[in-house]
Amino acid sequence: MKDYKKDFPIFADKKNEGLIYFDNAATSQRPQKVIDALSDFYKSDNANPLRGLYDLSVRATDAYQNSRKTIARFVGAENPNEIIFTRNASESLNLVAYSYALKNLKAGDQIAVSVMEHHSNILPWQMAAQKTGAVLVWLECDKESGIIPQSEYNKICEKTKIVAITQVSNVLGTTNPIKEIAAIAHKNGAVIVVDGAQALPHISVNVQDLDADFYAFSGHKFCGPTGIGGLYAKMDLLESMDPFLRGGEMIEYVTREGATWAEVPAKFEAGTVNVGGAVGMAAAAEYLEEIGMENIARHDNELASLMVQEMKKIPHVNIVGNKDGSKRCGIVTFTIDGVHPHDIASILDTEKIAIRAGHHCAQPLGQYLGLPATARASLYFYNTEEEVKVFCQKLSKVREWAGFKD
Repeated sequence: MKDYKKDFPIFADKKNEGLIYFDNAATSQRPQKVIDALSDFYKSDNANPLRGLYDLSVRATDAYQNSRKTIARFVGAENPNEIIFTRNASESLNLVAYSYALKNLKAGDQIAVSVMEHHSNILPWQMAAQKTGAVLVWLECDKESGIIPQSEYNKICEKTKIVAITQVSNVLGTTNPIKEIAAIAHKNGAVIVVDGAQALPHISVNVQDLDADFYAFSGHKFCGPTGIGGLYAKMDLLESMDPFLRGGEMIEYVTREGATWAEVPAKFEAGTVNVGGAVGMAAAAEYLEEIGMENIARHDNELASLMVQEMKKIPHVNIVGNKDGSKRCGIVTFTIDGVHPHDIASILDTEKIAIRAGHHCAQPLGQYLGLPATARASLYFYNTEEEVKVFCQKLSKVREWAGFKD
């Protein structure tokens, strides 16, 4: 891998001199290409799209729809209209819960949810269960490997109507076998809803190959802007669903008595849409395609393997989940005996190292593991071996700096 850090202006800013940024699972940084795409749109093509008949509005419309085509290609969707632009993965998952689940669930139905889910892929299903009388069934993972045992998938049965599962855990880095789980779900007549927020930045995704019914993602996780994300869904499902939000642009015709809806995807994109965000997210997808997702995956796994290898040498450091760094998708979560994760993060911050500490919006997993808080270092393709070595060298001193003598 070449030095891609040069593509990211934030690392050249004097305020960030010496920064080691290991919080990529929370949000990635933006390359100049994405910043330029955003700037160029607002400088040259900004207008309210879709309805305007003048040239500037037509250009804005083209920019928006071309972005949809790029994202469809990036996730492997056959039809660009199967991509709904949202604010983020959280909104995408809520869209499915409100527009699909509430319409299709009834009392006694089951929603299978893995224990490793981000809150964004738990709370919508709790809401749907409360409103319909459906119940949540939890798929537990092995505490050492972070892998869901095959026996847990037996919980997916004829009563299961929805399987909600992350492709990559934002805490454990576990990559779940979505294609196999989808086959089990479909065999039992259920749909599968995949949280792809942590997967899409790191591995090649093809929603058709996975046979995902719904696939949610956020642009800011893979070098795009904040405030823009997407939902892939199979067209027959989208056409059967009611709109999530109602207002401008998502209607075909309105009378005093009611309304008819526009065709998919407009039916789910009410109001003035985030064209600039879509353009920026598409530019990010193109940038990653130029690098090659297979190269990104290999690099992230190599760095995580090096980090795990070096961390194993440090007394009192405990790696949470799989001890094989090549199976962590660039995410390494850990604790240090006697030092609270918040203190770990604060101490490392004084050394210009940015990591995340807390429950990582996955409290049920923390409760299951008996770890209410952990520290997390998350890597991306612009991080380097040298940064990993510096991080581990500083990490080895944290207990000493926290006042411990051993």
